[in-house]
Amino acid sequence: MKKLIVGNWKMNGGLLENAALVQALLQGLPRAGVEAAVCVPMPYLGQMQQLLQGSPLAWGAQDASAHEQGAYTGETSATMLRDFACRYALVGHSERRQYHGESDDTVATKAQRALAAGITPIVCVGETLAERQAGRTELVVKRQLASVVHTVGHCTSEIVVAYEPVWAIGTGQTATPEQAQAVHAVLRAQLQAATAHAGRIRILYGGSMNPANAAELLRQPDIDGGLIGGASLKAPEFLSIIASVPAAA
Repeated sequence: MKKLIVGNWKMNGGLLENAALVQALLQGLPRAGVEAAVCVPMPYLGQMQQLLQGSPLAWGAQDASAHEQGAYTGETSATMLRDFACRYALVGHSERRQYHGESDDTVATKAQRALAAGITPIVCVGETLAERQAGRTELVVKRQLASVVHTVGHCTSEIVVAYEPVWAIGTGQTATPEQAQAVHAVLRAQLQAATAHAGRIRILYGGSMNPANAAELLRQPDIDGGLIGGASLKAPEFLSIIASVPAAA
């Protein structure tokens, strides 16, 4: 199973900047050994479809509505995302949970909607600093993932999971490879208990992964890739992380 490196542009970008970034990525992207994608703001999905169709770089959205359609001003449904040939959609990113009050159940419904539209949800789970200091890391991430597993049922093997310790997002702090691997192992065991096809599920690490620490993180047995924030906005850094994927992966 190939490693997967996903860039999350967050609320950044512009038509000209996006075109230059994507062009640089396509010029430097290896053709084999690793899969890569960018999750971009909704207004730029059409641009990605035009620029990346047929390329080795996949694209996706940063969210998907829990609703199929209706009077939900500002929301974007998974079926709308499908019109732009999105391969992935982030659901439950810590910033959505924190700033938009998304519950575990809401995140699970979003994952279900994405799957129904033929889009792979990247389900984000992770603990805050206070939760880690209280020794609740395992409890929190298992609760968050359990809600998704319960809701999507037999489709669990079709999701991607991203472990993103909230205290390491955009802070410059990073979980040590040992800390990250420990949580990934917990999530792996939970998935193995939930589906006979857990071997298909990739678990990404998200939390200030950068060119300096990527190689060591990606060498861990249960880390199947990365969800990259700030570094994905700079082509040399994003390509460097991709190049850090072990050759045997």
